[in-house]
Amino acid sequence: MLRFLIRRTLGGAVILLIISAIVFLLFYAAPRDPARLACGKVCPPDTLALVKHNLGIADPLPVQYWHWFEGLFVGRDYESYGFCDAPCLGYSFRNREPVLATILDRFPTTLSLSLGAAVVFVVFGVGTGMLAALKQGKALDKIASSASLIASSMQIYVVGVFAVYVLTDQLHLLDRPSYTPLSENPAEWFSGLLIPWLVLALIFTANYTRMARSQLVESMSEDYVRTARAKGLSRSTVFFRFAWRGAMGPIVTIFGLDLGVLLGGAIITEKTFALHGIGELSVKAVDTSDLPLLLGVVLVAAAAIVLFNIIVDALYALIDPRVRLA
Repeated sequence: MLRFLIRRTLGGAVILLIISAIVFLLFYAAPRDPARLACGKVCPPDTLALVKHNLGIADPLPVQYWHWFEGLFVGRDYESYGFCDAPCLGYSFRNREPVLATILDRFPTTLSLSLGAAVVFVVFGVGTGMLAALKQGKALDKIASSASLIASSMQIYVVGVFAVYVLTDQLHLLDRPSYTPLSENPAEWFSGLLIPWLVLALIFTANYTRMARSQLVESMSEDYVRTARAKGLSRSTVFFRFAWRGAMGPIVTIFGLDLGVLLGGAIITEKTFALHGIGELSVKAVDTSDLPLLLGVVLVAAAAIVLFNIIVDALYALIDPRVRLA
């Protein structure tokens, strides 16, 4: 297990390095010049050169990338800002603030949104899929399958606006979406994120319902499950002890991927509900051609996905005894 984790961690580090290099190249392929955006429409050549020097983009591209990469491990000295401690992701072109501090300031919003929604859609999605599998071919199964198909075709920006209009503006049942730190006021934290949780859960629950149902139906037809039933074990014992465990692998896989993507920034959700998280920050970085901020957000998103992929692979051996990590 330890060798597997070390190998996957090293592989994840290489992936993050490749992603950062690609983002660097794509950024400089864009037609907009960040120095000219920072300088303004009327910018003399001497002033433009000074702005490029202050932003750290006057050097050739390989030199810029090396300075940025070196700063991750040993820090980096900026003439305009002073020394940036490792891991240094640089300073934003627009607000002149440290990128790492900016991301950490937004991360609690995205973390609260992602984890809260994940709890809701896993509990309801997997629970509904279990009921549908137990009632295979009956009315409950058909209703759950049809409802999941309808829910999966909906879009967050449509359902989100409709939910806010009905539940907040018309019925006054819930507060408008907002983020309050959990440590300041747990009640406002919960009420402000409840609508985004429910909307995200509605979209994601459909996938988990279909996945749980299909995997459980397939597991119930396996030889080891039929053998257990032939030995006289009760239906509930066979279902939860044998069939359910065998069906957990694909469900855990998509959960790890979904949670990694959400932690990397639920862009559409945060924009829909005006939540200032990492997703909204990434859109702002693209709009303003802010390379250090964009690189930092991309690395956080990629690291979240890579991390949860490693965790999911490691969990396979614990969930299914037929799987062994080599």
